[in-house]
Amino acid sequence: MIAKVTTSTLAKMKKDGVKITAMTAYDAPFAAMFDESGIDMILIGDSLGMVVQGGSSTLHVTMEEMLYHTKIVAGACKRSMVIGDMPFMSYQVSVADAVKNAGRFLKEAGASAVKLEGGAAVCDRIRAMAQAGIPVQAHIGLTPQSVHQMGGFKVQRDEERLMNDARAVEEAGAFSVVLEGIPAHIAKSITQALRIPTIGIGAGPECDGQILVMHDMLGINAGHVPKFVKKYAHLGEEARKGIKAFITEVQSGDFPSSEHCY
Repeated sequence: MIAKVTTSTLAKMKKDGVKITAMTAYDAPFAAMFDESGIDMILIGDSLGMVVQGGSSTLHVTMEEMLYHTKIVAGACKRSMVIGDMPFMSYQVSVADAVKNAGRFLKEAGASAVKLEGGAAVCDRIRAMAQAGIPVQAHIGLTPQSVHQMGGFKVQRDEERLMNDARAVEEAGAFSVVLEGIPAHIAKSITQALRIPTIGIGAGPECDGQILVMHDMLGINAGHVPKFVKKYAHLGEEARKGIKAFITEVQSGDFPSSEHCY
């Protein structure tokens, strides 16, 4: 029987100095590939608003959309911890709303945990969720749901504020924290200061783990790619070649050939 990755697994990995791997996924085929390959955590990110739906931000993504994609991913995973990303306005209005919506990810979609953005300002939500038995991953630094407040997607350099946020979410009961868009030396200091694992995205190599958006990492996206992304494959290029070959063969009459006919 395959051992499921849990919050205890991640805590032990940090203690033992074993790096944690994380990836976003939004559908069953890719989720199954990541799970079978040994990815520790799979986040169904509200980034789907950009990489799947084609929007310019994550703000329009709804709870129902997040639950739908989370359920699909959770159903495909046997080992990886599945984390549902709480969308904009699903936890900001009140503590009661936050706990109720977080619970839906576990009860209706099969997630093992939820993620929400913010530091000290959302600690009352984190604390209430944790007390309700809902594992919470925090997210500080560059928080995409606050893109308008931040004036764009900008690297966050206020070390004192970032450290205070990190300590606050740990104290509130978060089991891990995503550090996004933070200079490497600050992320290193935070990682050393916390007992819980840090998961970096654009935060240097000293975090306890790393996460990337699958469309960026696999080269599916066209257009701008953030500095922190490394493309480990170029699926977009290969897909376009296949599409053009299909068009050419259909137009020439080469497809379908006799081997593709009954």
